[in-house]
Amino acid sequence: MDKFAPLNLTRDEIIEFTPLWEGERFEDGRPKVSDDLLERMQYVTLTEAWGILRGEEYLLQFDGGWLCTQPGKVLVGRAVTAMYLPRREDLRAHIFTRADAAGCIGDQVSWPIDVLQPDDIYVADVMGRIEGGAAIGDNLSTSIYAKTGKGVVHDGSFRDIEGIREVEGFVGFCRGFSPTIATRTSLLAGINCPVRIGGVTVMPGDVVLGKRDGVVFVPPHLAEKVVVTSEIIRLRDIFGKLCLREGWYTPGEIDRRWEEHIEEHFSRWLNDHLDELPVPKETIQDFLSTRTW
Repeated sequence: MDKFAPLNLTRDEIIEFTPLWEGERFEDGRPKVSDDLLERMQYVTLTEAWGILRGEEYLLQFDGGWLCTQPGKVLVGRAVTAMYLPRREDLRAHIFTRADAAGCIGDQVSWPIDVLQPDDIYVADVMGRIEGGAAIGDNLSTSIYAKTGKGVVHDGSFRDIEGIREVEGFVGFCRGFSPTIATRTSLLAGINCPVRIGGVTVMPGDVVLGKRDGVVFVPPHLAEKVVVTSEIIRLRDIFGKLCLREGWYTPGEIDRRWEEHIEEHFSRWLNDHLDELPVPKETIQDFLSTRTW
């Protein structure tokens, strides 16, 4: 199937386009950020993720303005990308010829779903269309959730929204709702290729972090830094509020860069509460072993 459309990246090309990732990869070449990091990523705030990535000169990784089918839930997983373009008959005919030769079954909107694996997020660039931008309805949402246990970031519209909301656990981000169908106005030009989602360039294997107020796309080689930095920020916040409640320090001392004696107190507190804190013990131990004053 990786040869059916003109803009697909091969395994070797995905590896070439993601050279900073040094870890495990899927058979298709996508970076495989660990399940452990995905689990911990769900507790990262959008602001933390955005700020950490911005510090690494990744300035355009957040996109807002979404509608969410399950606004109280978090969407975290590894991106499988799909690019849709305005329909053009000669290109569409060529793509369908290649798709038939590659063994694709059914309509183009189902082909990206065929490659999904557990914890994948289907990330589709449907040009932000509402009218004629629905490449997903309740049947495809059911299939996506069955394969991945996750949901989608769909830069277009959903149809059959009542049925989609009945797929418990499926967290879908879209631009709007419409009964119209994308196949009449669009063509699928590529799977697992670079795509534009709003103002963000998304690569296959990026970690998707979707919450009520938007979506951050984390380059895989920065996923661990985002998670660990967020966890340290969380611990500092817990300790800082404890200091204020207990009257150990004044607001003026806590609400600024901590002086050395507070940092030392923080380290002692971490060491005394290793097994009680909502962060992996190994993260705290690594922080303590590398902390310099």
